Order: sequence, then structure tokens, then C-alpha cells
Amino acid sequence: MFSQDQNFHIYLCLGQSNMQGSATVEAQDKVVMPRFKMMATTDCSEKGRKVGQWYQAVPPLSQCWAGLSPADYFGRTMAACTPDSITVGVINVAIGGSDIRLFNKDLYKAYTNTYPEQWFADQINAYGGNPYERLVKMAKKAQRTGVIKGILLHQGETNERDSNWPLYVKAVYENLLHDLSLSADDVPLLAGEVVHADQGGKCSSMNYIINTLPFYVPTAFVISSSGCSVREDNVHFNSAGVRKLGRRYAVEMLSILGY
Repeated sequence: MFSQDQNFHIYLCLGQSNMQGSATVEAQDKVVMPRFKMMATTDCSEKGRKVGQWYQAVPPLSQCWAGLSPADYFGRTMAACTPDSITVGVINVAIGGSDIRLFNKDLYKAYTNTYPEQWFADQINAYGGNPYERLVKMAKKAQRTGVIKGILLHQGETNERDSNWPLYVKAVYENLLHDLSLSADDVPLLAGEVVHADQGGKCSSMNYIINTLPFYVPTAFVISSSGCSVREDNVHFNSAGVRKLGRRYAVEMLSILGY
């Protein structure tokens, strides 16, 4: 697909609450890095953002009320560790509490009521009722000005102990590649572990399943959450843990790119 700028590297981010951003945003997280951009995936009048427009990347990167996400420090690290000619952009569509199948374009309607409360419906409605469609629409718009280089996933808490999770992820990944005319060889999938057992993670048993993903998706890479500190619920990373995990995504991506 034609792009106006081969040096504008774009990364798609999806998942549930940790990717959405649940950690506290601190002063250091608001420092602007000129070569790190975000595309707004929802309208946010509070931040002066309109869906589908590019802005300097400062949290929140997903929904208007969200906190700090691994995507923040992934992008910051990528911008800091790539040549000055490169601009990094992220597009983050994430839904707290979501089953991974909410991002399956053929199945999503069966997973819009995973939680019956209004807070869950409100998150989905912010993406027009179809998070996958919103991600693809934003990605296609981004392809007019840049090149999609990778896909970042952080999800699994809601699918804990479901051994079919890698197959669900594979379907979402392959749909994205097909719908955006991308090649798996050029666009790897980076999937982060949920809160690790060494941090008392309530869903840490899911990490065994997450680590099987490369057997199903050869272009998938798993990002360790070991040592990434957590909030008191032992499900969500705290600010320091989010920063560490985000940097690990970037280190893996930089290695893949040969930096």
C-alpha cells in the first residue's frame, strides 16, 4: 500500500484494561517527545482530540478517561532509540474487561455483554459499538501517511485458563493482516504476559497459555512481565510496572527491526 512517508512507523495496540491504561499518570509521563505521535481513536473534548486525528502522544492514548498504558513507554522508547528521521505513531483501541473475541469481526456481537454493567457497554459504544472496525478504520487512515510496522497486544485476564486463546488471537491477527493488506513477515505480533506470578498475579496462570502463542503464530513474540510491579488488585500494573513492560515491548521490536 502506498504511503507518503516510509519513515512514519505506526503500531496498532489492542487488548483489555492494562493496554487501555489503568496506571496513574505522573508528571514524567506527560513530557512531550516530538517524534512520538498518537491517533485519537475516540473523541475527547477534554483533551481537544477528534477521532482519526494525529496528536503528540501523551496519556491517555485510548479512551479519554484512561491512564498510563504500555503503549506509552513502547512509543517513547522506540522514538528515543531509532534514528532522528523516524517518527513513531501508535493507535490504541482497548476495552477493559474484554474477551479477546470482542476483537473478532465475525464473533464480536456475542461478547459485547461479557459484563452486564453500563461501564462495559460505554467502553464499546465509545468505539461505535465495534472496536475491531474502529481499529481497522483508523489503521487504514494511518496508512495514507505512514507504514504499519507491528501489532501490540495485552489481553488475557478475561480468558484465563482458556487453552483456545492462542487460536482466538491468531484469528484476530490474521484478520488485521488481511483487512489492512499486510504481510505477517513485515508486521509481527508482540503479546505481553499478564501480571506475573512473582508479583502475586491473580491471573498469572494465563501466562503459560500466552507463552504458547508463537507455536500458533510464528511471527508472534511474547513479552515477559516478570518483575513488573503491580497495583493492590494484583491484576493491573502500577505506573512503574507499566513503564517497564512498555520498554520491554520496545526492546523486542527494536531487535526485530535490527536496531
